[in-house]
Amino acid sequence: MLKHKGFPSRLPGTDFQFTIRRANNQGATRLVARERYADRRPADRRADAGFMAALWRHFGEAPFERGNLDAGRLSWLFGREVVPAEDPFDPESYHALLRIDAARARTTFPEVFEEAGR
Repeated sequence: MLKHKGFPSRLPGTDFQFTIRRANNQGATRLVARERYADRRPADRRADAGFMAALWRHFGEAPFERGNLDAGRLSWLFGREVVPAEDPFDPESYHALLRIDAARARTTFPEVFEEAGR
């Protein structure tokens, strides 16, 4: 499992984790597209925006390996702002390649891209 050096481990000041410390012995947790409802808590929305900002700063539009990125946090963005970068895609692999759909991410998280200046 690739560890993304320099990637924040969690949203500062919270317990929302962005990375995992070690690989699961039984294999990677499956990535699934989770539905984000309009009534989600503000803290959850901040965590999504913080994770997207970290992804954008670290990877930009380049494909990246899933590695030690938290499956639960990725699943909130998967299928919308974060999409598979390879075909066939294995949602249960630490080596799966992903990429940011920048157009969709800019629409959903405009504040992330305003801060980044891109």
